[in-house]
Amino acid sequence: MAGPYFIGIDGGTEGIRAGIFDACGRPLAFAATPYTTRFPAPAHAEQDPVDWWAGCGQSVRKAMAAAGIPADQVKGLAVDTTNCSVVLLDTEGEPVRPAMIWMDVRASKEADEVAASGDKALRVNSGGRGPVSAEWMIPKALWLKRNEPDAFARAAYVCEYQDYLNLKLTGRLVASVYNVSARWHHDVTNGGQPTSLIDSLGIGELATKWPGEIVRLGEVVAPLSAEAANHLGLKAGLPVSQGGADAGIGMIGLGVIRPGSLAFITGSSHLHLGLSEKPFAGEGIWGTYANALLPGLHLVEGGQASTGSAINWFKRTLAAETSYKTLDEEAAAVPAGANGLTALDHFQGNRTPFTDPHSRGAFAGLSLGHGRGHLFRALLESVAMGSRLILDTFEKGGFTLNDIVLAGGVPNSPLWLQIHADIIGKPIALTEVPDAPALGSAILAAVGSGHYANITEAVSAMVRRSRTIEPNMAVHGDYAEPYARYKALYITQKDFRKAVA
Repeated sequence: MAGPYFIGIDGGTEGIRAGIFDACGRPLAFAATPYTTRFPAPAHAEQDPVDWWAGCGQSVRKAMAAAGIPADQVKGLAVDTTNCSVVLLDTEGEPVRPAMIWMDVRASKEADEVAASGDKALRVNSGGRGPVSAEWMIPKALWLKRNEPDAFARAAYVCEYQDYLNLKLTGRLVASVYNVSARWHHDVTNGGQPTSLIDSLGIGELATKWPGEIVRLGEVVAPLSAEAANHLGLKAGLPVSQGGADAGIGMIGLGVIRPGSLAFITGSSHLHLGLSEKPFAGEGIWGTYANALLPGLHLVEGGQASTGSAINWFKRTLAAETSYKTLDEEAAAVPAGANGLTALDHFQGNRTPFTDPHSRGAFAGLSLGHGRGHLFRALLESVAMGSRLILDTFEKGGFTLNDIVLAGGVPNSPLWLQIHADIIGKPIALTEVPDAPALGSAILAAVGSGHYANITEAVSAMVRRSRTIEPNMAVHGDYAEPYARYKALYITQKDFRKAVA
């Protein structure tokens, strides 16, 4: 089968994955290589960037072998990675220390200081009320300067996983517009770097350590170097296109590129990423981030910290010998609202709209008439209600929601998928290729190669929807009172925490 073919590389938390796609977005092969995360102390999480690069080469070579295509038919590649995985590099581009990956939250004190600065660069999230997360670039850089001053001083460059891989692929160090807009407090529209913020924190030199150029999604970073081509088993000179954070590139892989569209990415946690023609802000809303995904559009973000992970907790602790299929059957036999039982999905705190890391999961309204099916259904419903609350918050803030496209683990349970549609009260579309970040990177590769003129044209050719889950609006109405209970449960639990503090 003749090309052209495009490679999307997805650098995740557990490993790095390569997918090979044709110009219609059909996958030929995937291959993944795991790497190790080390936890040297509480709240610390580190990876060796050398493992990322080694795994990148292995995954591309394995995927090419599985696809059975010649290297000269590959016409471009692009990379997406985890966001806020911070790397210190020396003058030769080699790591000074292990990377502090996104889940490393040792910089919580520094995050509080960044938030307390009141700098104008913080004006987006929740209308300037925050949060600033310990996951993000500036708190981590501040922690490194204070706690590892020699390593910070030796670092010629402070960048991300994304930037490191592009450097290894091309020899050119640049930053992704997505990452700097959403997590580095850059304003790419009006002035660039947050100079006053980093100066006030005593890390003004960060401005000279960050990559000097910002490249938009789908633009060519540089040609694939001869050394990198040898590592990957590809031809030198291929255009390497800019990608960004995995969730953002997943939006492109889902075809979410128009105002009013929302990417609903599900798994251990849920992410909600939408696009708007106009900027807006409000309490409980992250963003909007101007031009982060596409020029002229504003990105809004929400998320739930424990969704699929809470479902997995239920099975592991209360139904270890029972299949998910059986649990779904038991939950399906229970009516909407679980006969008055309400669960709270905050097992690892709440990301949005409350941004409360101290909130915890709960079941309320238990009676002797409730069984395991009620508990499981209530938990399934609580996750969907958490998503509805986020979307309601978006719309209250000024977002017009026209279209939802879902990817991830929820479609593995037809019951849970339908519960999401019924509680949210809007159709939910699915696409043919569930691996949205890898496809999104391949789309950007196709644009950078010149095969498609722009992202819109490439998405039109490479993303197809497979089906749509329609909500049962009668059941949606039945959820009015259970949804009110769900919203009240967080407030009640918060008051309880205050009372016993």
